[in-house]
Amino acid sequence: MAADNQGVDLARRLSHVRWLAGGTGSGKSTLSRALAERYDVLIYDGDRAERSYVSRCTEHEQPYLWALLQAPLAQKWNSRSAQETFESMPSLHGETFGFVVDDLLAMPTERAIVVDDFRTLPREVAPLLTWPEQAAFLLPTPQFRDRALRARFADTARARANWGDSDHSEALALRLARDELWDVEVRRQAAELHLPVVAIDGSRDVADLVDDLAARFRLGHPRASNRGVQRS
Repeated sequence: MAADNQGVDLARRLSHVRWLAGGTGSGKSTLSRALAERYDVLIYDGDRAERSYVSRCTEHEQPYLWALLQAPLAQKWNSRSAQETFESMPSLHGETFGFVVDDLLAMPTERAIVVDDFRTLPREVAPLLTWPEQAAFLLPTPQFRDRALRARFADTARARANWGDSDHSEALALRLARDELWDVEVRRQAAELHLPVVAIDGSRDVADLVDDLAARFRLGHPRASNRGVQRS
């Protein structure tokens, strides 16, 4: 009973948070920025916040994250299958979600916060929701993700920062295969928990998706300066 009450209290304390999660390359950051511009919400950037996890993790509490941090970049993306890479993801084992919750509890509560974080899984966030569409899981088609990640890592410096001196084309292929497995897991959990999945295939523009998410997230009216903005 105490655990149930604690969960209810945490959901209440995080009722101003909206969760935008799902697969990589699905446009979460683009949509988060658009929501922030139109609705004056704060953004919790999971990729940026991850840097602080390094000093907060321990070998005992976050063994997968600890092992990942000790391994050279090239080793992370060489000589392993997509399944092995997927199974070694710290977020799959719930190692990063506690950091996210701690960070959110330390943020202001006067404005809505949109969490932009692919690491968030449906099973983790479900107990914290006061309505199902407080979370949305974006899942891109393989074609959409392939285009997005190839464009992202066309920058050699960015590719080297992620994959070191490994074969970048091989690392990208492994990344795409690993992320497909992540999508399968997200879709499975979302279906079991009756949480919404939004397919991303490039057929809807940003303004349409922002309208959709704003309605799901109950963000109310856009800021006055943006109400007259027309779609491009």
